[in-house]
Amino acid sequence: MSNAIKRLSMSDLNGPNRDRFINDLHVGLKEYGFVVLRDHSIKREQLDRAYQLAKEFFELPLDTKLQYDSGKGGARGYTSFGRENAKGNPHADLKEFWHVGQDVDASSPYIDEYPPNVWPSELPEFKEVFQTLYRDLETLGKTMLEALGEAMGLEKEFFRDMVTDGNSICRILHYPSIEGLDTSNSMRAAAHADINLLTLLVGATDSGLELLDKDGNWMPVISNEEEIVLDTGDMMSRLTNDVLPSTVHRVVNPERQDTSRYSMPFFLHPHSAASLNCLPQCEGRTGPKYPPITAGEFLNQRLEEIGLTKI
Repeated sequence: MSNAIKRLSMSDLNGPNRDRFINDLHVGLKEYGFVVLRDHSIKREQLDRAYQLAKEFFELPLDTKLQYDSGKGGARGYTSFGRENAKGNPHADLKEFWHVGQDVDASSPYIDEYPPNVWPSELPEFKEVFQTLYRDLETLGKTMLEALGEAMGLEKEFFRDMVTDGNSICRILHYPSIEGLDTSNSMRAAAHADINLLTLLVGATDSGLELLDKDGNWMPVISNEEEIVLDTGDMMSRLTNDVLPSTVHRVVNPERQDTSRYSMPFFLHPHSAASLNCLPQCEGRTGPKYPPITAGEFLNQRLEEIGLTKI
């Protein structure tokens, strides 16, 4: 294993270095479950405006924010501070967040399954800015899945078909100042693995992200505001029999207790009916490690485990 997370330039994907990019993406995710992307298509001014709107929303009075809490597991809209915990951890994370989800046509088989988005009337730009960001991140995520599929010898449309009308989520996160909070058992995001296929994390406003490497050591994931961190989730690890691992990571509490942190991970999900059964080329000599399950079944199971829905 190399001693550094691979940093890849998106400009290589459609140039003479395409084969190297695809190989490095695959190898980087096999080694760490994380890579860092440079020269992507998401504009800096777009992200700056999104972060400014996020800050304005989370500064609203709690009673105002709670008007946008559906109480349905954080599916869309606002989820208040202390509602979510990492799988297997009884202590709540020190965060609040907003979910933007998939908008599907009336003809989609998922029109009654995916709840409609809600938008804060206090911030008129919020809807347009985050709908645009959602689509741009989804497009980038599909591009990365196609590159991974090529590295794995899959049909070009394999992943694209899985994520068309996918239950993907853009999560707008606020980790408030930890002054006066009980941090003896809780941190901003306790050790966890993501649920989905791929996560795209645009440059957060502060550091704190760490991954657990294969030797059991916590390793900081360093990126700047111009880069996107890409990692594989549990759905990808099931699909590939852990060839592409879902790496455990966390967001640690800062040394300065009076600082806030904002981040905007995009969780790329398949549609609910998609099969997560092990790919034949990943079965190895011992066969699949995980029983058959659909993406929708797996998501519901995990939402119960992290406290966002109740059994």
